[in-house]
Amino acid sequence: MKDIKKAYQTVLDDNFPEEMTITFGDQKLVYKKRIWKINDEGTVVERGLRYGENPEQEAAMYELVNGNLLLAGCQFIKPGNPLVSGIDENMMVQFGKHPGKINLTDIDNSLNILKYLMDRPAAVIVKHNNPCGVAYGSTIADAFNRAFRADRIAAFGGCVALNRVCDKETAELISKQYLEVIAAPDYEGAAVDILKAKKNLRIVKIPGIHRLAQYRDAVFPDFKSLIDGGVIVQQSPTTKIKSKADLLPAVSEYKGERYAIERKPTDKEFDDMLFGWYVEQGVTSNSVLYVKDGVTTGIGTGEQDRVGVAEIAIYKAYTKYADLICFDKFGMSYKDLELAIMKGERKGADKAAIDEETKAAKGGLIGSTAISDAFFPFRDGVDTIIAQGITAILQPGGSIRDFESIMACNESNPKVTMMYTGQRAFKH
Repeated sequence: MKDIKKAYQTVLDDNFPEEMTITFGDQKLVYKKRIWKINDEGTVVERGLRYGENPEQEAAMYELVNGNLLLAGCQFIKPGNPLVSGIDENMMVQFGKHPGKINLTDIDNSLNILKYLMDRPAAVIVKHNNPCGVAYGSTIADAFNRAFRADRIAAFGGCVALNRVCDKETAELISKQYLEVIAAPDYEGAAVDILKAKKNLRIVKIPGIHRLAQYRDAVFPDFKSLIDGGVIVQQSPTTKIKSKADLLPAVSEYKGERYAIERKPTDKEFDDMLFGWYVEQGVTSNSVLYVKDGVTTGIGTGEQDRVGVAEIAIYKAYTKYADLICFDKFGMSYKDLELAIMKGERKGADKAAIDEETKAAKGGLIGSTAISDAFFPFRDGVDTIIAQGITAILQPGGSIRDFESIMACNESNPKVTMMYTGQRAFKH
């Protein structure tokens, strides 16, 4: 155990070159390795990434410093507009344990979601490159509080990104939790002092967050290295959904018969559909998520089948809902309550009351909107969702059995509405 703990405290040297050049035909891209000057107990040292995905893996981050990339008429890369790769000493308000690969990729995926949510205060909390809580708010403090309470279990040790200046109120809320990273466009003076009390917290200022909306339609080359040394290069994904006018009513034809959704979404449901679809852009596939009033209520990620991931998102919603009730009532987690009951320190009735309240509220899912990154091949996934009191569904459409999903919505009481995006949102 000591060896494992020691491994996480190790800072690896990397043997990657200071400069990397990539040539695409007659185009050349020049990258410079990111190295920070860090004060390590009074001694200034130069260090790159702490380590890669695991403490045994060397890693390096490179920023594009020269060259453009034009492929198939699309400009993928232009130097001079860095976000994550441009983080230098001036942007590291506090290094904490200086960042490794996971910390920076978590920031990157947070920004990937935030770029769609710039019209109002929003917060994204990411853990292992997947969002665990995302929310709009009346203020940035409200947005963070809602995102954190969306899943306070998974948020432990996560990365939070804000799309507004971190003020004192937000910093006070953040300081009460254990988080690894906070990224914001800037920080008020009092907020910095509050956050710096957490010595290991990585506090990052990214002024470019203010212009994130400019990146909504920007594409870049997405590299996937293969086991044999090969590489797959693809355009990064974008979504064509800009407003509710881009969503399509669910309609399908099967064996000469036309099936159409009978109830149109309310304005609130449209708003949640758009919010949820934008969050979906940062969720690992195969995924289904639930949102309500501009906050995530359950996120299912990376499952092999659509029914399974819909069920996982439901399970997570119930679990986090019970935990939140327990914390609000008793100041402890649901798991700690179970342990206290086993020790005879709490009554079983406390747990039974929370379980009953959670069941009655269906884990907070009643009135939520379901978002799926791909179509439902059968109606069983939709039936599973509807049973939890979900009132609206957004999915790409395109299954030969779409008519079954439409029937499931029309047969429900009250009727569930469904819209199509016309494109899927896979992310692997």
